[in-house]
Order: sequence, then structure tokens, then C-alpha cells
Amino acid sequence: MDIADQDGVTPDSPAPIPLTEPAEGTPEVIADPEALAHACARIADGEGAIAVDTERASGYRYWPKAYLVQLRREGVGSFLIDPIPLSGQLGPLADVLNGAEWVLHAASQDLPCLAELDLRPTTLFDTELAGRLAGYDRVALGTLVEKLLGYQLEKGHSAADWSRRPLPVDWLNYAALDVELLIPLREKLEAELEAQGKLDWARQEFEAVRTAPPPAPRAEPWRRVSGIHKIRSPRGLAAVREFWQIRDEMARKRDRAPSRVLPDSAIVSAVLADPKTTAELQALPVFSGRVQRKFASTWLRPLQIARSLPRQELPLPAQPTDGPPPPNRWADKDPDAAARLSAARAALTALAEHHRLPVENLLLPELVRRTCWRPPENRDENGVAEVLGAAGARPWQIELTAPALAKALTAKAENKAENKTED
Repeated sequence: MDIADQDGVTPDSPAPIPLTEPAEGTPEVIADPEALAHACARIADGEGAIAVDTERASGYRYWPKAYLVQLRREGVGSFLIDPIPLSGQLGPLADVLNGAEWVLHAASQDLPCLAELDLRPTTLFDTELAGRLAGYDRVALGTLVEKLLGYQLEKGHSAADWSRRPLPVDWLNYAALDVELLIPLREKLEAELEAQGKLDWARQEFEAVRTAPPPAPRAEPWRRVSGIHKIRSPRGLAAVREFWQIRDEMARKRDRAPSRVLPDSAIVSAVLADPKTTAELQALPVFSGRVQRKFASTWLRPLQIARSLPRQELPLPAQPTDGPPPPNRWADKDPDAAARLSAARAALTALAEHHRLPVENLLLPELVRRTCWRPPENRDENGVAEVLGAAGARPWQIELTAPALAKALTAKAENKAENKTED
């Protein structure tokens, strides 16, 4: 099947069937140990893989914890579990999930908050990642369900505050529908991957997602304040740093998203204006609001601290990373490296098109850039394969890309001076 056929909607395509509520009705929310034990016994009686999803309160709460866990297994239906009142009491659920394959959509988003509940899969199938490897351009859950199964999911509450209690019925319907068709979707995608000869690739990718370590903490997270590029002085950067630290402490204590304690835009505007008094601060947008007026003295403190810091304690401008420069500067800094990158991109794009998958899933662009900027001493296929493997590339990726990348690493920049024709 061509990708155009997969992602296109033909005039003869039947209209998708809307799903506004789960087939068996809205499940009751499980919030006490007795109900959980009963649910676990039922899940254990089911067959096959278990569909898993979570709902968080991103943008509302500081901690990215799960506020609802959705499960579904063939033969026993769907379950909605509230992990908050069951904190520390989810052992029976871990027991029943252990050993079964989990089916998730965009698993990397859900696995961290599930791990906090001591829920960890021994094997998984990621329908979003499977869709990418199968060659679909659009891999949102609703899109894949519509194209492969002919149903239209009820959407609209993904950005809701799932820490709210009680949860509205329409939210619970939405949450249950997210696992309603994951198992049939998995079966469709697995069949497509097998037909395309990519099922082993997918399994390697799923295992990489399952075993991925948590990201390392950022050395200076305050530098990610939106709009910080407008701050050009070291003392201004110090004020941003102090704002970020005070805001982060408040957000942690109140379990609120930092942006709801104070928006980044307010931090930047305060640093640029550098108010000296409460009245001057409260004249700025955001700080004039009823809530922020109560914290006026708190928000003056970062500016006061920054003004009094000795010069040696001021932050330096952001230092370049140990990685390569932006590709648009390569031609000036190292023309041969630019030639290598151009050749590598062309070769990998051709490979990706041939195998009908996104080039970024074929090999991480950052890994390609690093390899082209500082190629290994041994630039043959074996040397490249060793570098890719050490960087975490999967065997299927190495097998496909090492020969092409090794060839690209021999590319040289054209000597334009020698190619000029005489007048």
C-alpha cells in the first residue's frame, strides 16, 4: 500500500463512525483498595495485551504525576483507576500488569509517571511509534484510529486539569475512549509492519523506549525562560536566575505549574524594566493583578539580589555546547564537514524514502551531525557502526545506515578556486 493511499481520504471512503462514549458505558472510577482488588482479579481473567494510558495535569501542577490510569483488556472491558487515594497501595495492579504486554500510544509520555507508581512494563507496543515506522505522516491516536479502524474518537480534554475532583463524566468518557480501540489498532499496525518487513525494527524501537533512562537534569534550567534572549547583561541574567529559583520554590511548595505562579513573560518584562519600588513593579503587566500584588515584595527580591551580587558571581552568557555548531555555519568553519553533512543528509533521505519511514526515525539528526562534524578515525563501515552503536542506535538502524554514512564521510568540499575558469 502506498503512503498516499494510507494517509489520503478517497471520495469513496465511508464516513468514520463517531464514538462519544465507551461501548460498555462509562466505567466507575476505582479509588479504594477493595475496588482495586476486584478490578485486578477481573483484569487477570482477561486475554492478551493490556491497553494502558494516563492523564496528567500538565500546565496546572508542578509534578508530572498520573491523576488517572486507564486500562483495557479483551474479555473484561475498561477500567479507570484514581492513583491519588491509592498511593502506595497499587501492588495488586503491578502484579496483574507484570508479564503482560502493554499497548500505549506515545509510550515515552506515560512511562515516567507510571514508573512513579511502581508500574513498569516487561514488554510494550507503542502505536504512535508503530505508525511512524509503518510510514504514516500523521500518527495522532485519533487519526490512526480513523484511518485504520474507521472510528472517530471523542477528543477535547487532553489539556484539562486532571487533578480536579470529582472528574466530570464527559472527561471520563474521553479517558476511557483513549484505550477503547488500542488493542485493535495494535493488531492492524503489527500486521502492516510485518507485511513491510519492519516488525523486528519496531520491536527494537519499543524496547529502546521501555528501557530508556530518565533524562539528565539540566545544568542551568533557568536559561530556558522564554524570551531570555532579550536580556543581554550579566546582571540581567542574574535577575532572571533569581526569579526562576524563587518561582520554582513557590511552585514546588504549592504543586502548581511554574507558569501559573508567574509567567516567563512577566519575568522578562520585570528584568528589562528593572523597577526599584513596589509601585514601579505593580505598574507592569501581570504584576498589577490582584494575585501578584500580594507578592510584590517577593518579586522585587530577585532584582535587589541581582543588583548587589559581586561581579564574579554573575552568570556568564550561555556557553556553546560540546556539540557541532548550527549547520548554516559549517561551510565557513569547516567546508569538508559541510560536504560530509550534505552527502549524509542526501543518502539518509533517499534511504528513508525507499523504506517509507521518517528520516528522523532512521537515525537521529543530532547523531548524524555529530558524526559528520567529528568523524571517527576509522571511517569505514565498521568504524561508523561502532560509533552509532555507542551512541545508542539500534541494530536495524546501524545495518541500514552505516554503509551510506561511511561513504558520506569521504565527501570533500569542492575547491572553488581551482574550478574557476580564466577570463
